[in-house]
Amino acid sequence: MPPARYKSLVDAFAADIRSGRLPPGTRLPTHRTLAATEGLALVTASRVYAELEAMGLVSGETGRGTFVRETSLPLGQGIDQPQVAAGVMDLNFNYPSLPGQAELLRNALRQLALSGDLESLLRYQPHAGRSHERAAVARHLRSRGLGVDAEQVLLVNGAQHGLAVAMMALFKPGDVVAADALTYPGFKVLAEALRLEVQAIPLSKTGPDLDALEKLCRNRPVRGIYSMPTLHNPMGWVMSLEQRQHLVAIALKHGLHIIEDAAYAFLAPNPPPPLAELAPERTVYVNGLSKSVATGLRFGFIAAPVHVVGALERVIRATTWNTPGIMTAIATGWLDDGTVGKLEAQKRADAKARQALADELLAGLNGVRHPCSYFTWLPLAEDARADQVAAALMRENISVSTAEPFAVSAQVPHAIRLALGSVDIDTLRTALTKVKWVVQAYS
Repeated sequence: MPPARYKSLVDAFAADIRSGRLPPGTRLPTHRTLAATEGLALVTASRVYAELEAMGLVSGETGRGTFVRETSLPLGQGIDQPQVAAGVMDLNFNYPSLPGQAELLRNALRQLALSGDLESLLRYQPHAGRSHERAAVARHLRSRGLGVDAEQVLLVNGAQHGLAVAMMALFKPGDVVAADALTYPGFKVLAEALRLEVQAIPLSKTGPDLDALEKLCRNRPVRGIYSMPTLHNPMGWVMSLEQRQHLVAIALKHGLHIIEDAAYAFLAPNPPPPLAELAPERTVYVNGLSKSVATGLRFGFIAAPVHVVGALERVIRATTWNTPGIMTAIATGWLDDGTVGKLEAQKRADAKARQALADELLAGLNGVRHPCSYFTWLPLAEDARADQVAAALMRENISVSTAEPFAVSAQVPHAIRLALGSVDIDTLRTALTKVKWVVQAYS
């Protein structure tokens, strides 16, 4: 097909979509039908749709066809955090906060100003953090069921930076890493940037399909697995001890590195031991205080086997040199004096109350949730389209995420994730009432 004609067909589809002549949700002709109608080779027809998909105008779905996307919905919805416009109820991102947290910071800054150590906090710090601050994190982790020593702890600028450090230290471009078919979008972004091949682990009702992981490891050279065993984002699972032991057995058998993401683990009451406790020589544990204290604190930590600490430390040096001394002093002080523990308890109660409200207001919808989590997963009806539901909610001044940012498999389910922790309770009540109305309207 001449390039001019190929481009003109792409441009014609694009113009019809942008003008509304092909409205969102329209099913386009199959690749074979398009090829026959336009006199194209099948590969050229597929190329037309591939270019439209790259432009963000259509989405191809295995077994269903090619559909016009809702173009009013930002492509980065759920990954790139936009500035929330005034009046928009944000159920897209979680940044849970409690009354009085700002006063905690004021008091901490006053105490630092009076300390004799203030001058040293303005200098470069050791790459992995000062030894007494690493010890404070180790004490905190031991109280959470993870027995590590201070020399196994490294301080980072938030859990996302910790995840980046772990992935850069453990993997190289082209490595195969397994992850749940629905997983944390920040992992997806990093894997793409680091040119890793992510292989999806199918989901069961209670967690990842570990038999499928075993089969994957037999057939592909899998180097590692990214896992959220306690309060999975977005599904809210807490893997059982038996599931954790099964996962660890697979990792030991096939020599996998495990990256354990525990960002929301503080919300789960009495969970089984962390993977890092069950497989200390294979697991790099990543956590932070963004959810339990404040997103702006940007304090995180890694717990790792001693033999990989050097590699992790070199990546910290290459990416940020060290965690800022003032922020680290505040965060570790709050770990030691019990402030973090108190905030975690308060946020567990807050999340439980918000989830109970979601249970009440979303009754009748097929939601997937943990009773103490800050998010709810809502699968949509068979013929509903998530981009259209999300766009309809945006017109009601409610921002939500579709499944697309979370999916690492070729098939993206039609579902939305509701973040419950970023608006006050009265606003949440209003938003969830509208969510149910819109979801039912598209069912």
